[in-house]
Amino acid sequence: MGGHGHGHGPPYKVPDASIYKVADSPELVEVERALARRGLKDPWLRNEVWRYNPTHFSTHRSRLINFLFKGFPLGFAAFVATIGVEFALGIDYHGHGHGDHGSGHGDEKHGGHH
Repeated sequence: MGGHGHGHGPPYKVPDASIYKVADSPELVEVERALARRGLKDPWLRNEVWRYNPTHFSTHRSRLINFLFKGFPLGFAAFVATIGVEFALGIDYHGHGHGDHGSGHGDEKHGGHH
């Protein structure tokens, strides 16, 4: 039938948590110290080390920049295309609303009632 064949392993291997050490991550070392000051300990803190490993998950700054500017090229291309279409069709947003304010003022010159 379809789907998964027999005898195949998982498509990836989950690394054992023992390869990670809190001491390898300065951010988590500080968390561990802050917890210790309150008499607390997080036995699962080691499971978060991979998030702070730049080779596996990049740095916080690079993740932030990637998140903020991920759609920038597509958005900029859409912006340029919109400007191009408006220019090609002769659409002008500046000429219509600003000069029409004086339409009612002409009555005063043509013998309006005083």
